[in-house]
Amino acid sequence: MQNIAVVGARGYVGHALHSELLRHKDIKVTAVTRENYRDTKEDPFDILINCSMPSARFWAKNNPEKDYVETVEKTAQLLYGWNFKKFVQISSISARSQLNTVYGRHKAAAELLIDPAQHLIVRLGPIYSSELSKGVLVDIREGKKVFVDGASRYCFAPLEFNTQWIATHLDRRGIIEVGAHNAVTLQELASTLGVEASFEGELDHQEVLSPEIDFPDARDVFGFMDKWGKQL
Repeated sequence: MQNIAVVGARGYVGHALHSELLRHKDIKVTAVTRENYRDTKEDPFDILINCSMPSARFWAKNNPEKDYVETVEKTAQLLYGWNFKKFVQISSISARSQLNTVYGRHKAAAELLIDPAQHLIVRLGPIYSSELSKGVLVDIREGKKVFVDGASRYCFAPLEFNTQWIATHLDRRGIIEVGAHNAVTLQELASTLGVEASFEGELDHQEVLSPEIDFPDARDVFGFMDKWGKQL
């Protein structure tokens, strides 16, 4: 039985991944939060999964020093201060596609601390689920201004797919981008849904390089948004 710890188990991805791992009978999983961080630090784990990095791009822009601490320094603390055989970093494709931003640069800097020959870095693309509380899909759903160019292409994938993929590919190593085929533009999404969203900002393409054959289709987000919008 593998002994796995999920750091950041109360976050959006961390909570969902922890719940997914609990379904696997061959895995003992520990949810690591701020409350039990110190108590769990000395425990030995087969796999340590870091889901604790901030996901707010605009917060990072306005709080660069805090984002550096939460992203880079905390990754270093886990790598050098915890007892594990394998490390899994849940990162973002922004580590490749948004190096002109604070958020992207810090994600990339955190990745550089990790040896991909020994460990696994999972770069997630844009994610959706009914639990979303922020981001471009929320802004489009509510008809708010979206602060990126409407021609930006996003490879939206369901949160459930992402967590299932991670849980069943923990034996992999290297840097792997996980998301969807056939990215859609934000303007296309708003227009298809009949939402009067406005866009202002730079192009922000968030597409997965070389999507694997079992990845979902980004156009599935149209059906999700249609149902989700009717819940308002």
